[in-house]
Amino acid sequence: MSDLQHQLAHIRAGDVYNDLTPELIAAREAAVFLTNDYNGSFGRPAVEREAILRRLLGSIGTGVHFEPTFRCEFGRNIHIGSNFYANFDCVMLDGGGIHIGDNVLLAPRVGIYTTNHAIDPIERAAGACIAKPVHIGDRVWVGAGVHINPGVSIGEGSIIGSGSVVTSDVPAGVIAAGVPCRVIRAITERDRTGFQP
Repeated sequence: MSDLQHQLAHIRAGDVYNDLTPELIAAREAAVFLTNDYNGSFGRPAVEREAILRRLLGSIGTGVHFEPTFRCEFGRNIHIGSNFYANFDCVMLDGGGIHIGDNVLLAPRVGIYTTNHAIDPIERAAGACIAKPVHIGDRVWVGAGVHINPGVSIGEGSIIGSGSVVTSDVPAGVIAAGVPCRVIRAITERDRTGFQP
């Protein structure tokens, strides 16, 4: 196991880590170059764009698409299912790991953050950080300008309203919104429109 892999394993384990090591800085720089390649490939054949994502991200299904611009911290800790769409200005700080299911939609300017700086100012200045994973279930729709914080899970089929700050778990099958995000109501049969693709 390389030193970088060792450090990333400690991050994913939830250990306090030094965010300023040369290995982590280099890994973030490599992610910038790959996201620049991906963002600059807009309009090129889908197979070329997918190849860049497969080099950048930990794993992806089929039909994964980010509108420019997309940014991530490392990339390799992001795992996305099939039929994923993120509108423009998506940001993912993925140190703690991001797991996204199938058929997920992210509106513009969604931020998913797994990493947090230390609270103590001396430790923070020295580079101390801690990370917790984020899990997003299948068929989730996240509205514009939403911020999803470390350690949060969003249940299957839920909707997160625009402008929300998600600080705790959201159960499956609900509409949730607000600062902090809270459940508004369940999604029920009366929400069906009868649409047939």
